[in-house]
Amino acid sequence: MKRAILTGLFLLANASAAEVDFAGIHLVDKIQVENTVLQLNGGGIRTKFFFKIYVGALYLPQKQTSAEAIIADEHEHRVVMYMLHELSSEKLFSAFKEAIEANQSPAEMAALDAQIRQMAQIFDSVREVKPGDIITLDYLPASGTRITVNGTGRGTIAGVAFNRALLKIWLGKDPVQDDLKKGMLGG
Repeated sequence: MKRAILTGLFLLANASAAEVDFAGIHLVDKIQVENTVLQLNGGGIRTKFFFKIYVGALYLPQKQTSAEAIIADEHEHRVVMYMLHELSSEKLFSAFKEAIEANQSPAEMAALDAQIRQMAQIFDSVREVKPGDIITLDYLPASGTRITVNGTGRGTIAGVAFNRALLKIWLGKDPVQDDLKKGMLGG
């Protein structure tokens, strides 16, 4: 009897570990990007001035708790942003650029200038994001970072350096939010 209860608790704990919800957003445990199955590494809510801005989720080929290892890895991965707050394209781009700058040296920013300008053009074409919109950032080693909004591809930005700069927004030494970093690392 004791063994049956322990087995039941173990199964319940594992079942609930696969179910992750933030602010009413259900994060699926596994997704497919191109031909690669990725698993949810972790997620959390980005807040600013008490406003819930988005739910962020990180998907990797295998679970990883080291931010440095994730940033250095060159395998497929996905960052998903489930928007909870309306933002204009200018505010969205400004937030991305500011967060990238917080984790890059001036020389690194200069080297990323063309990619940052391309990102500005992509976000400008989006115009605005509203609650319920979904932004995905897929890193595909052969082509770069593919930006998709609500399932529509908006552009691909080449280069592993750009993707690493994006990952540092959430996982860098100066992340956009400490508890979001912890959540994306599975904490």
